[in-house]
Amino acid sequence: MTSSRMNLPVAAMLALAIALTGCKEVRNPGYQGWVEADMIFVSPDESGRVTKLSVREGDEVRKGAPLYEVDDDLQRADLNQQNATLANAQQTYDRAASLSRTGSGTQANFDAAVSALRVAEARVNTSQTRLARRNGFAPVGGIIQQIYFREGEMVPAQRPVLSIMPPGNMKLRFFVPETDLPKLAVGDEVRVTCDNCAADLTAKIYFIATAAEYTPPVIYSLEERSKLVYLIQARPNRPDSLRVGQPISVFPGVKTPVADKR
Repeated sequence: MTSSRMNLPVAAMLALAIALTGCKEVRNPGYQGWVEADMIFVSPDESGRVTKLSVREGDEVRKGAPLYEVDDDLQRADLNQQNATLANAQQTYDRAASLSRTGSGTQANFDAAVSALRVAEARVNTSQTRLARRNGFAPVGGIIQQIYFREGEMVPAQRPVLSIMPPGNMKLRFFVPETDLPKLAVGDEVRVTCDNCAADLTAKIYFIATAAEYTPPVIYSLEERSKLVYLIQARPNRPDSLRVGQPISVFPGVKTPVADKR
């Protein structure tokens, strides 16, 4: 009797240990990471005041869609001045060409007129380009992620007025322990989970860092090697189902077994 009573708690403890071990395996948290995106920033070449915004944050735009306008008074004035210079250069060229045909003019005067005309034409083209770029258009299709300058605000030269997030630029960044690194390779498909996300999210790995993150500044020991993690980046198969900054968990994909050809 005494022996059987003593064995009962031992059996219970063993069962509990097995259950806890099983729970740990089921609740594998995966590799932790988050969602990021490579934004496209649209900015004017020169400073100016934003006079019109054609989009709002969250709008979906196609490539070439109008985004904003910046005041163009200075650019129009410059274009008018360059057009006047071009008209004078054209007159000078016409006189030099006429004198050259009759033999009254010199070759040097004709060459100088040709050079001045070409310079004036180039300056007009430059002014026209500067004027056209006062209007911002979408260089790619995507979602307006953030607007940095509103109507009436001064935007400095080459500072973005807004940013666009193309769906193809969405990426997942997660970290893998040094011991698990051999399990993953570029081109592998991984399973992705997050709060209230679809159950069939996957991503394909396109980058694996060659250097470890948070490397201890000491000689590695077996214990310290387990602290090393490597950055991995992957492209999601359904970027429209994710949001920038969203925490995610990543699990290695299940590889399809090779069929037995025998």
